[in-house]
Amino acid sequence: MAKLVLIRHGQSAWNLSNQFTGWVDVDLSEKGVEEAQHAGELLKQSGIEFDQAYTSVLTRAIKTLHYALEGCGQLWIPEMKSWRLNERHYGALQGLNKKETADKYGADQVHIWRRSYDVLPPLLKATDEGSAAKDRRYADLDPRIIPGGENLKVTLERVIPFWEDHIAPDLIAGKNVIIAAHGNSLRALTKYIENISDADIMNLEMATGEPVVYDFNKHLEVQSKTKLD
Repeated sequence: MAKLVLIRHGQSAWNLSNQFTGWVDVDLSEKGVEEAQHAGELLKQSGIEFDQAYTSVLTRAIKTLHYALEGCGQLWIPEMKSWRLNERHYGALQGLNKKETADKYGADQVHIWRRSYDVLPPLLKATDEGSAAKDRRYADLDPRIIPGGENLKVTLERVIPFWEDHIAPDLIAGKNVIIAAHGNSLRALTKYIENISDADIMNLEMATGEPVVYDFNKHLEVQSKTKLD
């Protein structure tokens, strides 16, 4: 059976300060580094030997992957970065304090923006400060697909082509894969893998720095799921 390990990045500086992050390239906090290193220790104890690694193009996920792979002695394995594994884009909410935003718009509205499946946040325009359209890591993308904001449904729609083109073929070939990404891109993957309903996905939490291990058969059916802690 092939194994897939999902790791949400360790705590970021904006997780610590309770800000909406999205596609803003925020670094890990000191605690986040420790969480990523601990994930590496857990993976070493598990004895899983990886064949391929995937991550987003955001620093907090890349560093988490590297700390984790270093901890289990597998920093050398092939690695691919893709914007399709980025965190959900929070639009005009990015950079705002979550509590202050809840005070302004109401806790219920903020919960809907954060957790609903198909409700979009307030959007950024391509000309707005902080738009990803101005970031050179996305310079090769068609400007029409660079988001001004996303919900989980849209995030899922851009994650699944990457799953189908890269991750699924690796697993079918019997390769063990590790993905270090973000709370919402991993929630989207989890929804797809486990066939979770639109309503139930609102309640799924992804803990920072906690490896989740799936075993798949050759038909890409989940045989087991284990959290390493």
